[in-house]
Amino acid sequence: MNTPTADAIMTAMQSLDPTHLSLDNESHKHAGYFEGKESHFKLVVVSQAFTTKRLVARHQMIYALAQPLMTANGGTVHALAIHAYTPDEWAAQSQAPDSPNCAGQNKA
Repeated sequence: MNTPTADAIMTAMQSLDPTHLSLDNESHKHAGYFEGKESHFKLVVVSQAFTTKRLVARHQMIYALAQPLMTANGGTVHALAIHAYTPDEWAAQSQAPDSPNCAGQNKA
């Protein structure tokens, strides 16, 4: 995925020295979607940096890196589904769960 927002997210995550890093633009699954919108993402980060961290601390680390891109700070990212694993955790499952459908997408 090569778009300015996606590239910025991927670049920001490099400081975690990830062994696996993937990003899916899930904006099309959400209400009010229009072509090219970049507002909802699913991020999977596997890093040794998470080894001694609880889940909340892992998310805090990622949000700190993504903060400039979030809509609250003038960016375009409204939602970031974070899946943060240690290498051992990732080896045991090798995929993140699917994201749920947006409750507002199919409203009449």
